[in-house]
Amino acid sequence: MAWFIVKRVLSIIPIILGVSIITFLMVHLLPVDPAEAYLRLSKIPISDEAVQLVRTELGLDQPLYTQYLNWLSGAIRLDFGSSYISKNPVWEEMMNYLPATLELTFSSIILAFVISLPIGIFSALYKDRIFDHFSRTLSFVGAATPSFCLGFLFIYIFSLKLGYFPVSGRGGLLHLILPSLTLALASVAVYTRMLRGSTIDELHQPYVLYARARGIREKIIIGKHVLKNAITPLITTMGMHIGHKLSGSIIVENVFAWPGMGRYFVNALSARDYPVILCYVVLVTTIIIICNLLIDIFHAVIDPRVRKKGVY
Repeated sequence: MAWFIVKRVLSIIPIILGVSIITFLMVHLLPVDPAEAYLRLSKIPISDEAVQLVRTELGLDQPLYTQYLNWLSGAIRLDFGSSYISKNPVWEEMMNYLPATLELTFSSIILAFVISLPIGIFSALYKDRIFDHFSRTLSFVGAATPSFCLGFLFIYIFSLKLGYFPVSGRGGLLHLILPSLTLALASVAVYTRMLRGSTIDELHQPYVLYARARGIREKIIIGKHVLKNAITPLITTMGMHIGHKLSGSIIVENVFAWPGMGRYFVNALSARDYPVILCYVVLVTTIIIICNLLIDIFHAVIDPRVRKKGVY
């Protein structure tokens, strides 16, 4: 098991390096010169002399591979440079915004799980009945509706019209409900269909027939055996969806003025704040890879065949 974990940890290093190289190249291929962006954000008149001084100061006059190696050596030490806008260290600012994004991301995943669990199970138990058709239709609608449309709709109904929740910002539990629900509904459709399908498959397994033949109550069969096996793919999908939630939170954070990394990234992107853009992409990619690694380890723990066959 230890060797399996070591191999998985070592395998993520080239992935992160590859993402950092691609991101670095894409940022430097943008039509706006970083030196000009720095001068504009610093409210300094743009001239050829000023651009040249800034390029020398930021190391932009060096070859591209040298710029990347210098940036990489700093990134390994969690030094991503300073923001062009605030002039503060990017890593410190990112860590200030990270808790809000993680709060929104994980609360939406938990909320999606809580909503999907009973709907998926009852849809499987009452297959092809009214509840099943209704839940499947609702799932398709939820998956097809963009997050920003849901967000504005929730704000209009529950905040402006009914006054149940705050319009925007981060504060107590009431501030969290609408953004979390907006981010969760798209996943509810996926989780519900997956749990319904896996539950139906488990209900047709021989062990269920044998348990019923032995006279075991249906509630015990479903709650103790069927649900335990049916929920494993859902947990895997939830782990894989963390990256989707982190990227989806960009839209939701801007709709609800949620002070997280997504809103910070959009502001940096519109202002061409290159150090912030690089830090955000690498950080989010690393979080996604680590989450996938934990899911792989979870599979290896519950299923020894994964370790023996080296599926992952």
